[in-house]
Amino acid sequence: MKTLVIIPSRLSASRLPGKPLLKIKGLSIISHVYKKAQEANIGEVFVAAEDQEIIEDVKKNGGEAILTNNNHKTGTDRIYEAFVKLGRTDIDLIMNLQGDEPLMNIEDIQKLNKHMIQTKRDLGTLAAKISNKKVFENHDIVKVITEESLDDTKFPRAINFMRKLSKENNQAYHHLGIYCYNVEILKRFISFKQSQNEIENRLEQLRALDNNINVNVALAKSSPIGVDTKEDFMAIKKIMEYKS
Repeated sequence: MKTLVIIPSRLSASRLPGKPLLKIKGLSIISHVYKKAQEANIGEVFVAAEDQEIIEDVKKNGGEAILTNNNHKTGTDRIYEAFVKLGRTDIDLIMNLQGDEPLMNIEDIQKLNKHMIQTKRDLGTLAAKISNKKVFENHDIVKVITEESLDDTKFPRAINFMRKLSKENNQAYHHLGIYCYNVEILKRFISFKQSQNEIENRLEQLRALDNNINVNVALAKSSPIGVDTKEDFMAIKKIMEYKS
């Protein structure tokens, strides 16, 4: 089976405008993510962006990028437009990697791809164990509840995704921003209107559940910090600069 990785990106993030082009060690966040995806070596990698500046930055750093419409409601709608523009008929799986998670573990990306190839599921994602109880209260961290507890071999279905959990739950995990779609399922997904549930919770994965598309979840090694705020950016910058 053949996988294509598409990374949706845009400059107009509400809480941290311009974040894809913020630099860490002289390289933009979006180009760091691109390089991570390349290192995972599961298929060709493209960035799908609505801003010419992002396209230019990615290309300048040796990557491939596609300019998309600026009226997409979600990243999934954006990656589908990029996929259509590529006109590829030899692809079985599309990996949607978030453009603001430069610390995503390469082995986790590979693991999700492997699970999808072996099980031939509709749609897969990753989640990590929650070690800090504050996560349950934090609206910025998305949680997923699975039908059975996760380990390295299981790939159970997600029962629900939410931003807030009133109490701790043994089958609740920290959801990571990565999806792997069977191509036919991706086509189906974007044909559905945004669901009320999706809009209210600002979680596009609920559109899948609301339309009877199963989402299966693999266990990730770690929970990378995504860049949503200036504080996140400073924290990630510190980690990445220290690592080098």
